[in-house]
Amino acid sequence: MSAEDLENYETDMELQLYREYRDVVGLFSYVVETERRFYLANHVDLQARSADGEVYFDLTLSDAWVWDVYRSARFVKSVRVLTFKDVNVEELPRNEELALPKDVDLGN
Repeated sequence: MSAEDLENYETDMELQLYREYRDVVGLFSYVVETERRFYLANHVDLQARSADGEVYFDLTLSDAWVWDVYRSARFVKSVRVLTFKDVNVEELPRNEELALPKDVDLGN
């Protein structure tokens, strides 16, 4: 395999990953970014902790998807991350197209 073949393979893998992300992002409520990974999740618990005068973050995600091109199973039930680096959590806007209209009578 040549260097060009390897580069083309990696480019194709990244494109497939982006397409998967685009397909699944609407299923999640939060985007979470750490130094090492990018996640989508439906539940996020972020706690700042202190030990020996050092502050670190204890991050727990549930019902998550991991942006990792080398991972075969990107959907995970639970993730726990301990880090001294920054953690960014953003709530995704809800897609109103998928919501039921407020004035619909469902026979209740």
